[in-house]
Amino acid sequence: MEKAAVEFMKDDHFRSSAFLIIDEMVELSRRRPSVLVDEILHSIFFLGEINDPRYTPKHIVSDDEMFKALRDHYPRPFECCSSQLPKRSPFSCVLDMIVQLTGQQNENQIINRLRQLIKRLGASNDLVSSTVCVTQKNTAEDSVRYYGVSMSTSGRNPGRIMVAASCLSTWDRYVADAVMSYYPSKKRKSYFDGTIRLPEQVRCQGFSLRQVKQMDPCRSCGNLFGLTTSEKQVWSYGHCAEAESISNLLKKENEMRELVQQTSHLNTDENRQKAKNSVSKELSHYLSMVEFKWDKEFYIPREAAEDQE
Repeated sequence: MEKAAVEFMKDDHFRSSAFLIIDEMVELSRRRPSVLVDEILHSIFFLGEINDPRYTPKHIVSDDEMFKALRDHYPRPFECCSSQLPKRSPFSCVLDMIVQLTGQQNENQIINRLRQLIKRLGASNDLVSSTVCVTQKNTAEDSVRYYGVSMSTSGRNPGRIMVAASCLSTWDRYVADAVMSYYPSKKRKSYFDGTIRLPEQVRCQGFSLRQVKQMDPCRSCGNLFGLTTSEKQVWSYGHCAEAESISNLLKKENEMRELVQQTSHLNTDENRQKAKNSVSKELSHYLSMVEFKWDKEFYIPREAAEDQE
């Protein structure tokens, strides 16, 4: 990266984090070309669009040569960042890239690589996740590990927008149901309860990415997923790494999905649709607050879009 670019952005946390993360993803993709670069560009550019102050792609990628190379190779993030919503926040793409390069079984290496990247980003919390979660169907050493990170957004509106987008477009239905039971408040809806209870044999362990320590589930994750915890802190629902990690498990492990329990009498198709409509309405409200004109489409990265044609 050009020294001048670093100097130019050293006091601007959003842009410095964005530039460094993009630079890292491009470098990692040299080892394994990936649609994840396309996806993370759109996710970061979208968050720049709704940031205060607003940042265009040119503000974020200030190096002219790099800007041209990215726009030539990945034109759609530049075209769609002002009209389409990402399905997840940027650091999820970083996580996926590192898991693909490292191998899902190498848990410690994956967590350490994430910590090393965050350390290089410095004190900035912009576009950076604070925790990672590892979920397995049981504690056997050879069971597949599924990873997730907390929402890598800063501020109330971006966080709520990305949680809603994840509920409506990305997360497994059971995880989305659980989060929609509360979203956007910390009080469960009176008419819908889609919270779940994971089977007791499931391992779901969180780790801090700023410090070298394990994290117990917060009270919110206990309420959503039936995780055992003594924590009293209730964080905003859907922001924790457990949501993405558990969703990834349930998408791949059908036997686990069949054991998940949704027990409330309020969990009916009619009530679920009502909750989903409420989330969609809240999403539109938060997008209007940040003056984003959504075309009602969720962004599909280039290779994935071509696969569907």
